[in-house]
Amino acid sequence: MLGLMQDWPLTVDRIIDHAARVHGGREVVTRRLDGQVYRTDYRTIEARSRRLSAALLALGIAPGDRVATLAWNSERHVECWFGAMGIGAVLHTLNPRLHPDQIAWIARDAGSRVLVLDTTFVPLVEKVRDQLPFEHYVIIADSGAMPDNALGALCYEDWLAAASGPVTWGGFDERSACGLCYTSGTTGNPKGVLYSHRSNVLHGMMGMASGGIGVGAEDVVMPVVPMFHANAWGLVFSCPAAGAKIVMPGCQLDGASVYQLLESERVTLTAAVPTVWLALLQYLREHRLKLPWLRRVVIGGAALPEAILRGFEDEYGVEVIHAWGMTETSPIGTICTLPVPLLDADRETRIAYRLKQGRPPFGVELKLADDAGTTLPWDGKTPGRLMARGLAVAGAYLNGAGGNILDEEGFFDTGDVATIDEHGTMQITDRAKDVIKSGGEWISSIDIENIALLHPGVANAAAIGVPHPKWDERPVLVVERRPGSEVSADDLRELLDGRIAKWWMPDDYLFVDSIPLGATGKINKLLLREQVRAQMNAPAAAAE
Repeated sequence: MLGLMQDWPLTVDRIIDHAARVHGGREVVTRRLDGQVYRTDYRTIEARSRRLSAALLALGIAPGDRVATLAWNSERHVECWFGAMGIGAVLHTLNPRLHPDQIAWIARDAGSRVLVLDTTFVPLVEKVRDQLPFEHYVIIADSGAMPDNALGALCYEDWLAAASGPVTWGGFDERSACGLCYTSGTTGNPKGVLYSHRSNVLHGMMGMASGGIGVGAEDVVMPVVPMFHANAWGLVFSCPAAGAKIVMPGCQLDGASVYQLLESERVTLTAAVPTVWLALLQYLREHRLKLPWLRRVVIGGAALPEAILRGFEDEYGVEVIHAWGMTETSPIGTICTLPVPLLDADRETRIAYRLKQGRPPFGVELKLADDAGTTLPWDGKTPGRLMARGLAVAGAYLNGAGGNILDEEGFFDTGDVATIDEHGTMQITDRAKDVIKSGGEWISSIDIENIALLHPGVANAAAIGVPHPKWDERPVLVVERRPGSEVSADDLRELLDGRIAKWWMPDDYLFVDSIPLGATGKINKLLLREQVRAQMNAPAAAAE
């Protein structure tokens, strides 16, 4: 027997339609590439997204065709998302921080037909044009302000102005492909994660839930996390669904630029990786500034350093929300909210707990397994491979990359090593590929790094394993000093002493001008290991 409710397919065009009808006048603000602040609203974005749909149809784009973007966070990038998705095309976000050859490989693997790009990326695309599959290029520019290019590109505003005719959105299966985002490809070629309309809508609702990110109509949200990085953590869907004001920061993500928008637009909620917030905290302290409007900061993409949590909460009264996820989980996997039994715990206990990655919201299931696939207990002590399944978790990669990626119960191996406690709270101890295994036992690089970041002279830190003749591997701590800092190895030994096990103590401390970051702002440990091992194997004369 079936229920007697209306059949209402979960397609993302309904999100922007709802925003236009119910929250039509709510602002969407963008700092454009020239630094000017541009203001529009959901009603206008919905109308322009439909015009963009008509423009794509005029180019022959059909349901299932891939439409790529190479663009910063902006209102026109949002139009591209909903305009492509509304007619059943697949919006494919390309990450400009990847190597140009890798971008070209991804575009070919996806088979994308159209590329919409910001003016800043024209030289990048021209460099690899012969490797690209695109039939059409559209440069995001105002009429009469097109840059010189060798792409035969259309002007975005002229392209939209020439489009006409009514456009019907939706009308296809909610399981239809909707968005495409590739993994960062730190091991082998990147892999395509193909989201469905259903998964994106439900994931957007996760972002609105209390106990999660909790986006509401009263919020002013600034997604510093880029739209080309795992759906901007779902905020491009949850904000219009909730009716929240959006503030798009464009390409200027330094501390001063981020602060300027937080202050002038009265942002209440923002989200980004830890490196962005370290830079903001440094800027705030140097200039003795406050954050009167900001209430919540969502931090993910890498482990939350205790120094960031304490900095925002103790100095600025801003709640820090630690989150974990990945491209394959759309990306919300866990949100760190305190279990009810710990709400009245002492402050230090609560802080220690909130440094964990958190609990899965409804729609995500987790388990731990050993290398043989045996399920491990949730005791908060036993580490294992972190496995996930859920309504917005990948079941396969595009074009069959990686083969069967699920175990017999339908769980996906995240590549993280973690523990889960009796409250269902997960804590990542390492990436499986980054774990330091010394004498057959695991050492958490994340714990060492987070303690090192407590030192005021440390700008960034990375613990990596280097080969050892007796213990297989031993940890080395690589440190990037803050400008003017003279933090030493002895200072760091003293800081770590008593906070970690004696056998976890790094064997060496290396100071570098900068720690390499990957395309999504995380530390590139693959490159760092190569650099450190080359340095440690160099002849003494060369080192001098």
